[in-house]
Amino acid sequence: MVLRVGYVREHFSTPLLQFQDADQNATFTLVECPSGTGQLISRLTKDEIDVAIALTDPLISGIANGSTAYKLCGSYVSTPLNWAVITGKDTKFNDISDLKGTTIGISRLGSGSQTMAYVMALKQGWPTDDLKFQINNDIRGLIDSVNDGSTSAFMWEWFTTKPFVDAGEARFIGSVPTPWPSWLIAAHPTRASPETLRAFMTSLSGYVRAFNSAANRDGPNVEVIKAKFGYPEEDIKAWLKTVAYPEDCLSIPSEVISHTLDVLEKAGVVKAPEGGFNVANFIAKDIVNLT
Repeated sequence: MVLRVGYVREHFSTPLLQFQDADQNATFTLVECPSGTGQLISRLTKDEIDVAIALTDPLISGIANGSTAYKLCGSYVSTPLNWAVITGKDTKFNDISDLKGTTIGISRLGSGSQTMAYVMALKQGWPTDDLKFQINNDIRGLIDSVNDGSTSAFMWEWFTTKPFVDAGEARFIGSVPTPWPSWLIAAHPTRASPETLRAFMTSLSGYVRAFNSAANRDGPNVEVIKAKFGYPEEDIKAWLKTVAYPEDCLSIPSEVISHTLDVLEKAGVVKAPEGGFNVANFIAKDIVNLT
């Protein structure tokens, strides 16, 4: 079976792209999902992909809210994601506090851009049950919306949006780091065998460890990211100082799931059942090592 692996083509995906470049037996194919985790979850649901490398919070909230389209089967990035808060080039908004009561742009319902808006509201002390959203699909739609006035701001990964800010198309007015490790791996519960999934992630772990090594961080990683994404060298070096990857993609610390659920419940994104959440219900038990 050739696995269909959904991903977002960003600098975080560099080890995955290196794996694909070396995959001479074509054991998997990559399916780009530029709209982010909401699109990844949608494609898992519609049988368009088998595996998704996606943001922690929407994956966990999706299962907590009843999705049976996937289970968590591994880890991908072990450090938080720094979500920039971005507004239009000429808007009146200069601080996160200015956004209270306004319409926030998101890529899709259930996306990281939406769940992090709830976390931002929680940190600001705003009510989370009256947040207003407008769906704008992708980074281009989001930038257009803050400049045409249909939304006040949107949230997206800092370094991905920095080129648009540097070009004068938008402005940063703050940032909200995730209170959890930022990327996990999920898979449909029946489309691929446990053996196939474990083999894929065991191999991916090798590329992740190599990318995460001190030797490659000092030079080779910078050149690879520059070639694949065209980011300025100073931005790549700054990002590499903030990011870390797991030693074993097949392992998920149980506290990652439980802590994320705690924060999402406080933010009003999920509601715990009577007796609380059972972390074991979130994972593919025959694949992942819950630590």
